[in-house]
Amino acid sequence: MGEPSHEATTAPQEDLSSEATTTARGNHAEELTGAAAMFANDRASQHLGITVDDHGPGWAQCSMTITDIMANGHEITHGGYIFLFADTTFAMACNYPGSTTVASGGDIDFLKPTYVGDTLVARGKEIVKQGRSGIYDIEVTRGEEIVAVYRGRSRTLPARKPTTSDAAAPPVPTSP
Repeated sequence: MGEPSHEATTAPQEDLSSEATTTARGNHAEELTGAAAMFANDRASQHLGITVDDHGPGWAQCSMTITDIMANGHEITHGGYIFLFADTTFAMACNYPGSTTVASGGDIDFLKPTYVGDTLVARGKEIVKQGRSGIYDIEVTRGEEIVAVYRGRSRTLPARKPTTSDAAAPPVPTSP
């Protein structure tokens, strides 16, 4: 899929009180940017046990194990959890360092049911990026089986304009 990223966030069990995460949550996201900064604040994905195995500009791989709470009335995985998992992988692929990119839309096709205890892997890649828009495809697999395919459409937001509270904040020291 590409070269491993030195910025990869590999597990949600990281110490969320760390200085790097605090920096990402404030207005001075210098240490973590792009996908790493987004995942550091993504409590929904972390709560579901999603891990970012690796990512880089334009690609990502994530994992998730299906738990009891994710099963629907048919005792198969609720489609909303599969969508959220694929959407998280999409977000990891489309958030380049220094950018804030959001979904403008996404579609999923469920191909096979999954069950409690299944470990899913989602692999996403950029199909095309033109200006601030992009298209990304995500395959969700269980072992060698493709269980769902997702296509996400992204939009990179313009840089935020500084607010008065940003101007009043003390400068963040930078390394020489």
